[in-house]
Amino acid sequence: MVDRDRVALAGVVFAVLFAQVLLYPGIPDLVEALGGTPADWGGDLGAILVAGKWFLAAEFLGFVLFAGLWGAGSDAVGRRTPLVVAGALLGAGGYLALVAVPVAGVPYGAVLGLRFLQGAATIGALSLAITTLMDLPGGHGHNMGAAGIAIGTGTALGAPVGGQLSAVGPLVPLYGAALLLVLAAVLATLRPDRAPGGTRGGVVAAVAGLRARPALGLPYAFGFVDRLTAGFFALVGTVYFRAALGLDPAGTGLMLGLFFAPFALLQYPFGALSDRVGRVGPVALGSVAYGLAIVSVFLAPTLAATGAAMVAVGVFGALVAPATMALVTDIASERERGVAMGGFNVFGSLGFLAGVVGGATVAARAGFGAAFLAVGAVEVAIAVVALPFLLGLDVDSEVTPGS
Repeated sequence: MVDRDRVALAGVVFAVLFAQVLLYPGIPDLVEALGGTPADWGGDLGAILVAGKWFLAAEFLGFVLFAGLWGAGSDAVGRRTPLVVAGALLGAGGYLALVAVPVAGVPYGAVLGLRFLQGAATIGALSLAITTLMDLPGGHGHNMGAAGIAIGTGTALGAPVGGQLSAVGPLVPLYGAALLLVLAAVLATLRPDRAPGGTRGGVVAAVAGLRARPALGLPYAFGFVDRLTAGFFALVGTVYFRAALGLDPAGTGLMLGLFFAPFALLQYPFGALSDRVGRVGPVALGSVAYGLAIVSVFLAPTLAATGAAMVAVGVFGALVAPATMALVTDIASERERGVAMGGFNVFGSLGFLAGVVGGATVAARAGFGAAFLAVGAVEVAIAVVALPFLLGLDVDSEVTPGS
């Protein structure tokens, strides 16, 4: 039963991430179709970066502001599944509303507002599906490994499939995203709601319990930086592959897929590994290697070498991600998990915002090389600074066979 529930919940996470990443390879063309800056690859790349920056940032601003609210609400009522379904269906409606923009002649400012609302809804489905995985028995590393492989697989397929759909038409990925979120809502209803009882004292008590555990700041910091790199590749990486390497949307999607494929396939085994060896090694050492691999993407002398570097980024990212999420589960009490994972997603979404906005700003002003170097250096720096605190953290990984 636990295995079936784990598969269903991982399917929800998969569908949400698949939907999200479908848009990334064709972001410049989609922004143009929705009334933003035209994607003139022979002109000012800075204008393309700025237009894409605000389109991506609007969604993640919704993530930041609403992730904690969804989590606190689920802890307060003691239910997860109805909220997962609601978030997925509202998110699907948001994607379909964007499809109508060119016909309705909606100004681009309103487009960004729709994008914000779509993100505010979608984060409910994503964050609470992951939280429900946290509620399952069987080892936190195993459960977060399942979440990680769903995230990785969804993004691994989303990038190349999204590139192919974008080649058909810039709005086509929006239809695919809406259908995937409807599928996520259906999958969420296929398993029982295992949430613990409502938090005593409601949302205020849940937030107070989170504040009482400052150790959560460690996985939050790593989550921030790791998602910063994701935001960086979602926009700056996409524009770099198209402008500097001459790839079209389909080729860009395949290049992004070289990262996401190993990231997906290795999440579960690396999550289980962290149950056996602890979180410190995978988080700290993995982050250093991850940062160096990011820089190597820019330094690669050929297209083939760039692809190999993207594979390395995926491998080391898979080492870090499930161990970091499992660390949240190790630290938070059972009745605070919704708020704890909501907080993790808030910091992760802030990191994505920083990667999109900061990465695009640095790339536009100082070039792609400076941007890749800055992001890789931040990933290495967080590991070096946080290592003493990780070593002093009084939390043991839960060594439990998978079930």
